[in-house]
Amino acid sequence: MIKLWELKANGVARPLPVLAGESSLDELSRRLPQGLYSTFRTFGERTRVLDLRHHLDRLYRPAVGLTARPVVDETALCRVLADLLAAFPAPEARVRLSLSTEARREGAVFLAIEPLKPLADEIYQKGVRAITSRQERANPQLKSTAFITASEQARKELAAAGAFEALMLHHGRILEGLTSNFYFVRGGVLGTAAQGILPGVTRRLVLRLARLLGIPRSYRAMALEQLPAVDEAFITSSSRGIMPVVRIDGQRVGLGVPGPVTRLLMERYDVYVAQHAGSIAP
Repeated sequence: MIKLWELKANGVARPLPVLAGESSLDELSRRLPQGLYSTFRTFGERTRVLDLRHHLDRLYRPAVGLTARPVVDETALCRVLADLLAAFPAPEARVRLSLSTEARREGAVFLAIEPLKPLADEIYQKGVRAITSRQERANPQLKSTAFITASEQARKELAAAGAFEALMLHHGRILEGLTSNFYFVRGGVLGTAAQGILPGVTRRLVLRLARLLGIPRSYRAMALEQLPAVDEAFITSSSRGIMPVVRIDGQRVGLGVPGPVTRLLMERYDVYVAQHAGSIAP
């Protein structure tokens, strides 16, 4: 069950129909005007969000050269979001905010909500499989809805492989996932790409936690040929948090189980969320 609204300048949310076959936020986004978006989950029975400020920045602080500005101000958007979530019939929710950059609808803001489907604890405990993909972002600095359509073939390959995530390669190096940031651990050092990636909201937090924990960090993408020497790997996203990756293209990562650095970061991340997820209402 997905619900969709267009937000007006006066803060009114106008309900829009969800068409037959639109069973996910991605399917719905393909119909909306192209633009920028951000997706996140709720906590505290749909009353709190982690780092909402940084999700809003994707709409209200667009890259240089873009003229689109949301028709609704941030305070009104947060008030409407809080009201809609309060009435949404699910324990927790996933939210997608979209800003149209198309000339005919420039500045239009859309809000979509679907029930959050939490992953089983066992998946986090055992880790997941990933495959690699030649898919790339046209502009890694923008979280653009155009990428949802552009990556459709990669998503089909992912589904056919029965894997959890597709990791995008560039010149033989893993940059990030289709819907996540990617990290690896080698010799106790946490590695992740610094360029050519979308700067994820959860990535920012994980790197801060690693610094506070005294975990050494290296900002260089991992070459796929280095995989046999890697001890651990994981991905992050706002909806799923930290997810261990134990196989890539069928090859085992480390011992094939979530490693100690990954597990430590998962533990500290959960504590941080419980303490710092903030109220949505302005």
